[in-house]
Amino acid sequence: MNMQDAADRADGILDAVLAEVKPAVHWAHGPTSSGSCDVSRMRVVMTIVSEHRRGSLLGVVDRFWRKSGYRIKAINKDVDVPAIYAQTKDGFGVSLSVGGQGQAFFEVDSPCVEESDVAESTAAPNGPSYEGVYPLPRPNVHSDFWSTGAS
Repeated sequence: MNMQDAADRADGILDAVLAEVKPAVHWAHGPTSSGSCDVSRMRVVMTIVSEHRRGSLLGVVDRFWRKSGYRIKAINKDVDVPAIYAQTKDGFGVSLSVGGQGQAFFEVDSPCVEESDVAESTAAPNGPSYEGVYPLPRPNVHSDFWSTGAS
């Protein structure tokens, strides 16, 4: 497997977990980064996830990753910035972390693979792409479900 193959696998992992989140959340691509033998992909949730719904989001993801055979490595139960960290059977690190203003970040990091060029993801965001915008704005999409209780 080379770095592009790993990036494609990371995209598949991200597609699968986001497909499990119902109702769907809006997301945009975060940065792709690569090291000497690894690559990471990130998707940033643009839907406002209220403090009241963060546990629900982490629960959905935790159950899906366990069902998929991922090993849960750590869970941060902090009320403001919860997170879950896992690893796939083929060594990819996966995480969901919640940051400032409840913005959620899905990230996948590959194991060490053969060096190669890495193209940007071809997965289409389900909202604005924010292409060329860095940093991405804070979550700005209201959801009748996920944003419940948000101000």
